[in-house]
Amino acid sequence: MNMFLFQSPPLAIPPLLSLSLSPALSEDQVKRKRKDKELIRLKREAKLKGGFYVNPEAKLLFIIRIRGINAMHPKTRKILQLLRLRQIFNGVFLKVNKATMNMLHKVEPYVTYGYPNLKSVKELVYKRGFGKLNNQRIPLTDNSIVEEALGKYGIICVEDLIHEIMTVGPHFKEANNFLWPFKLSAPSGGLKKKRNHYVEGGDAGNREDKINELIRRMN
Repeated sequence: MNMFLFQSPPLAIPPLLSLSLSPALSEDQVKRKRKDKELIRLKREAKLKGGFYVNPEAKLLFIIRIRGINAMHPKTRKILQLLRLRQIFNGVFLKVNKATMNMLHKVEPYVTYGYPNLKSVKELVYKRGFGKLNNQRIPLTDNSIVEEALGKYGIICVEDLIHEIMTVGPHFKEANNFLWPFKLSAPSGGLKKKRNHYVEGGDAGNREDKINELIRRMN
């Protein structure tokens, strides 16, 4: 009896798949992701409650008035005067505290604001800085002007003045009151929608770090 042997072909073993595993996130990256998620949550929460979130690390604000006086409530006008924002495109520095934020909340449709960086503070002071000396508006062309007004607080030059403002130092109030409100130009490229909030694609309200881009366009 003839027997035929059938030999099955060798099994083709597929090559091992090379799995491209993404590198594990570092501890710092994980913390940063958590912080970003928490920040988004806090902002949403504040918006739902009709308020707004302020970065707890922020000390300094720069506020710009973006609307005129048409149909303005007398109380709103009074707050703008207290903030020294008497004219459109005037800008001032303010210290972040509860009283400041309450005032800003009431005039938010008329202003935009955010957290200026050192470059913005320097450019504003050097390019458009005027001081108040004997109730006169004096351009900051000489350190002696600063020293005469603020020397008793240890602020004797323009750089000292910038440092006191940027760090919201112990004599911030005196330094800031010495500075005349900044008279800015209309922004190059214009504004989008003055009546709408920044988060809705408009211009009013808190634009956080993006204020620096607007300062460049107006300085």
